[in-house]
Amino acid sequence: MRSRGFTLLEMLVATLIMGIAVVGLLANISASLRNAARLTDYDRAALLARQKMDELLVDQGLPKMVPLEGGFDPALTGGAEAGWRAQITPFEAPPNASPGTDILERLEVEIWWMSGARRRTFALEGFRQGKLVRP
Repeated sequence: MRSRGFTLLEMLVATLIMGIAVVGLLANISASLRNAARLTDYDRAALLARQKMDELLVDQGLPKMVPLEGGFDPALTGGAEAGWRAQITPFEAPPNASPGTDILERLEVEIWWMSGARRRTFALEGFRQGKLVRP
């Protein structure tokens, strides 16, 4: 007579294999959630950096060669402490340029935010036309 069904040993092996698979899947899901949260922070930082970059590129009255700093409203940063630092420097000027000559200026913007106890940063740089103030 032939019996049908699984033996106890086969059931134990199948359960062990399923357990290992479930643990692996749960570990991957956990890592994916951590990565998604980190990417959300970086996306938010990129948007804030681009917004600040646009504001500063348009403002021709900003001082050159002086570090500028500020903070962001916690409502914009998801409650995290965040801020920015920027500096405008001359990038390229024609030879023997006199004051009032058009030059290319570089704007460097660094966005920082706190992720737990770690400080994260994101940097952008842009260029604009400016006037040479002194040779």
